[in-house]
Amino acid sequence: MSALRKLFRFHGGVKPDYHKHASTRQPIAGTPIPAELVIPLHQSIGGPPRPLVQAGERVLKGQRIGDADGNVSSAVHASTSGTVTAVEMRRMPHTSGLSALCVVIKPDGRDEWIARQSFDFRNASPTETRDYLRDAGVVGLGGAVFPSHLKLNAGKQGRLDTLVLNGAECEPFITCDDVLMRERGEAILKGAAIMREMLAAGRVLIGIEDNKPEAIAAMMAAARAAGDDAIQVVAVPTRYPAGGAKQLIRVLTGIEVPHGERSTDYGVQCFNVGTAYATHDAIALGQPLISRIVTVAGNVGQARNYEVLFGTPMRDLIAPCAPLPDSDRVIMGGPMMGFRMPGDDVPVVKATNCVLVGSDALFPPPPPEMSCIRCGECAKVCPSDLQPFEMYWFARARLFGKAQEYHLFDCIECGCCAYVCPSRIPLVDYYRFAKSEIWAREVEKEAADQARDRYEFRLLREEREKQEKAAKLAAKTAAGREKAAAALAEAEKPARTPEEEAKHALIAAALERAKAQKERAHPENTSNLSPEQQAEIAAIEARRAEIREQAKPHLRADD
Repeated sequence: MSALRKLFRFHGGVKPDYHKHASTRQPIAGTPIPAELVIPLHQSIGGPPRPLVQAGERVLKGQRIGDADGNVSSAVHASTSGTVTAVEMRRMPHTSGLSALCVVIKPDGRDEWIARQSFDFRNASPTETRDYLRDAGVVGLGGAVFPSHLKLNAGKQGRLDTLVLNGAECEPFITCDDVLMRERGEAILKGAAIMREMLAAGRVLIGIEDNKPEAIAAMMAAARAAGDDAIQVVAVPTRYPAGGAKQLIRVLTGIEVPHGERSTDYGVQCFNVGTAYATHDAIALGQPLISRIVTVAGNVGQARNYEVLFGTPMRDLIAPCAPLPDSDRVIMGGPMMGFRMPGDDVPVVKATNCVLVGSDALFPPPPPEMSCIRCGECAKVCPSDLQPFEMYWFARARLFGKAQEYHLFDCIECGCCAYVCPSRIPLVDYYRFAKSEIWAREVEKEAADQARDRYEFRLLREEREKQEKAAKLAAKTAAGREKAAAALAEAEKPARTPEEEAKHALIAAALERAKAQKERAHPENTSNLSPEQQAEIAAIEARRAEIREQAKPHLRADD
């Protein structure tokens, strides 16, 4: 449903030329299966998945080919059926042009699916459902590609007040979410219902910029058909970057989530509408995430949105759109936050929401960078309410600690500051440089700390072993000394003659007989003795004691 709501504002923002109309005139189209699919294993934030296939194996569409490595990771699947020709390093869709481990598949043309069945999430525990979504490869499709199973957690409270679906899509040229909402609104809302139940959210707010009237109307119709009053479609003012998660949460709810804190601690969570659609396909249809809607726009004769299999080379996607002869670059993403690709042979991945073909005519080379005049225009438009010119000065001077004091890592790299800078300074490039240097130094520091800890532990272990060896040696030496002393004492004893040995034996035998006789003796009638009898017994005992005393010197001499 739609309702009139009080909306809030976020600080800053700009209104660039959006160029969205050209790619929304036609419905979503499919793309032919390419001759070769190059599927990177690392397509989300977190650890790279472990390969599950080898060269020569036949795989089916939707088969898992990369297993999630740890909790912050997500599985990867085959986009179609065919034969694995290699598991090797290939160039990634990144400005650096670096390579990463990929599964290369030669399609067989059958497009044969694995066995699919829906997942009964209502009779499964939340942990089981999240594990299922992790293994289905569902990640955020708004650009951050954060594993969705981690965000589908209500946090400490166990429930949320608000689930926000992000349909703002504020970046120029990109319209993949727009056409998805126009054509597949019902499935998006079913996915949102699954998310809402998992998060125990009280309401669902779907924020869409007001420059997308067709998408707003389609989502309103889908909400009415669903008959759920807790779902509200809200038109928000068009202003870049209203599609940022924190900015949209601010506009819809008035809540400002501080940097480094989770929105769930404030009772709200935000997902892209494409993520809700992928969640529906995974849960209701048993289909893992193997494709997405991608906008092809820019310097082309026919801009359009396509549903593209992951691993498809970008040149195969661009070709049907008739790129113009002066095209000289490919950008993944929009002109504000996108990255220039090292070539058109890199594959489409989960983070690819737009393939923008560029030229000097469409994107003229920037004029020479001039000195900062401290006009403050960048601070006026910063949606994170930062001081970009201060961060620029410290980043340029390589005073990264000072840059952090100005909350460098709060920067979302939206590009608003560079867009309005009269000196044409590529401010975001400086911020990215400073962040990368800080991250590199943190990695080096962590490695150095680990090396120091290992060294100190080794010294401690060596000292402990040294002390243990010393203690064992001391004990062994003491035992040896005692044994030597006993042997010496035994050796120093005078030797006995045979007569002395015989005498000693006779005395010892006599003592033993006396002892045995005493033990066998049981005096009777000794309780009522007369004084004379007691005196006689005492005299006898005295004579016995005297005899024993006289025998002791002889025994000691014999010893």
